[in-house]
Amino acid sequence: MKTQKILAWIAIAIGVIYFFVPLIGTFEFSLRMRRGEYSVDAYQSVFSDMQFRETFGFSMVMALLTIVFGMLLVVPTAYWVRLRLPQIRPVIEFITLLPLVIPAIVIVFGYLRLYNSSSWLPFTGSTSGTNALLVLSYITLSLPYMYRAVDTAMRAIDVRTLTEAAEILGAKWPTIMLRCIFPNVMSGVLSGAFITFAIVMGEFTMAALLNRPAFGPYLQLVGANKAYEPAALAVIAFAITWFSMGLLQLVSRFSKMAPSRP
Repeated sequence: MKTQKILAWIAIAIGVIYFFVPLIGTFEFSLRMRRGEYSVDAYQSVFSDMQFRETFGFSMVMALLTIVFGMLLVVPTAYWVRLRLPQIRPVIEFITLLPLVIPAIVIVFGYLRLYNSSSWLPFTGSTSGTNALLVLSYITLSLPYMYRAVDTAMRAIDVRTLTEAAEILGAKWPTIMLRCIFPNVMSGVLSGAFITFAIVMGEFTMAALLNRPAFGPYLQLVGANKAYEPAALAVIAFAITWFSMGLLQLVSRFSKMAPSRP
């Protein structure tokens, strides 16, 4: 038993060193912009850059739109499959897994070929259309995480009983979705939302190929032209991801502590 505990602590120490030492080194390097002393000049340079604020704000808006429309797509789909079409559930799960095995560059190239300015549905013919296509691309990337989070939350509730009880009381389908299903799967929705937010904020391929001013291409641009600012941006990106994961853990903990709805 002592040997197993020692090996477990060694494995934990190796993991901590592997993950944290590069991050500490990056953070330390980002403070060396001023020769001979530590400073936050790199962070001041980043936050004072108008392009940083524009790209970060743009990606924030795209992330929020992706979360909202992804939720409106996934929750009714998962609900209907579980309630009425359980036989096609393996097909839906296979479809939602495809973005994990198909490279993002292949997905966005297919979108460009299908929805270019000369197609029957020219998304790329205008700025708003290209933004809409980018949101749809992000929804595709987030499907594996959003669908599984929602589907897992639905396993914890009796969808059929809730639906039948609501129908007996005279509720229509929109009321059932808004007042019965959504509140009971909100922990899964929020879990998928936080993961989606982290993905969208750091995504590069789709935004770059669609030529949109997103945060991911900005990270690459700064990394190719400056020295200390990329390290500061890397720390900021890690902080965003960890903040999202921390919120995910809080949501999971509170959802376990909260009493179940009757």
